[in-house]
Amino acid sequence: MTSMTSWTVANSRKLARQERRRRLGPLGLLSHLALVVWTVLVVVPILWTFLASVKSEEEIFGDAWSLPAALRWDNFERAWNNFHIGQYLLNSVIVVSFSTFGTMLIGSMAAYVLARYPFRGNRAFYLLFVSGLAFPVYLALTPLFFVVQNMGNVPLVGPFIGLNTHAGLVLVYIAYSMPFTVFFLSAFFRTLPTAVAEAAMVDGASHTRVFFQIMLPMARPGIVSITIFNILGQWNQYQLPLVLLQDREMWVLPQGIADISAAAGYDQDWSAMFAALTLAILPMLIIYTVFQRQIQSGLTSGALK
Repeated sequence: MTSMTSWTVANSRKLARQERRRRLGPLGLLSHLALVVWTVLVVVPILWTFLASVKSEEEIFGDAWSLPAALRWDNFERAWNNFHIGQYLLNSVIVVSFSTFGTMLIGSMAAYVLARYPFRGNRAFYLLFVSGLAFPVYLALTPLFFVVQNMGNVPLVGPFIGLNTHAGLVLVYIAYSMPFTVFFLSAFFRTLPTAVAEAAMVDGASHTRVFFQIMLPMARPGIVSITIFNILGQWNQYQLPLVLLQDREMWVLPQGIADISAAAGYDQDWSAMFAALTLAILPMLIIYTVFQRQIQSGLTSGALK
C-alpha cells in the first residue's frame, strides 16, 4: 500500500512537470534560461564582494574564489574608522529616510487626486508628472546646481536647503522620484473600489480622512512596492549628491565608496573598499529580502486589476 502511494505521488509529480513544460513551450523555457543567467550575473558578484571583504589583498589578487585563511574583520574596522564609512552611512540613512517619506506622502496624495478626482486640467497635470520619466536627470545637473544654489539665498530657510545641505538634497530626491511614484500609484488608485469611499463620505468622513484612513490602507501593496523602489534608487544615487554636496562631512555612502575606490589606486587598501561595499549592500539586501512578498504582491495586484 505504501509503495503504491509513493508511486502515485511520483507519477503525479512527473505528470505535473510534463504539463508545466507543455504549457511553457519554447518561449517559456528561454525566459527561464534568461532568468537563470541573470541570477548568476547578479548573485556571483555580490558573493565575491562578500568573500573579498574578509580577505587580505594578497588573497584577493590571488585565487579569486579561494576561502580566506582567516576572517579579517579588521577590514571593516579600517573602512569604518579610516574612511569614515560610518558617517557616510548615517548621512545616507538620514537623507533617504526623509526623502522617501516626503516622496511617498506627496506622491501618494498627488496620485490619489489625479486618479480619483476629475477636474479641468487633470490629464495635463498627469502628463506633466509622467513626462519626468523621459527626462534624464543628467541633462539637468547644471541648472539644478544653480537652482539649489539660489535656494540658499531664500530668507530664513536658505542656509538649510541650499548647497552642501542634506535638506536640499532631500528636496531634489523628492522631485527626482516623483514622476515614477505618481505614475505607478495613480494607476493603482484607479483600480480600488469606490463603494467604500462613497460609504465613508455618506457617513460624514472628510476627503482627508477617506484618503488616510480608507484608501491609503487599501493601497498598501502598491505603497510598499513603490517605497522599496524609491529607497533602492535614492540609496544608490551618486550623481546628484556628487554635484550638490562638496563638503566631505555631508557626503552620502556612494560618494564615500567612490572616494575609497579612488584612494585604493594609490594606497592599495582594496580589502577596506570591499568591506565598505559590503556595508553598503547589506542594508538594501535585508530590506528587499524582508519585503519581497509585499513587493511581488503590489506588482501583481496592480497588473491583475
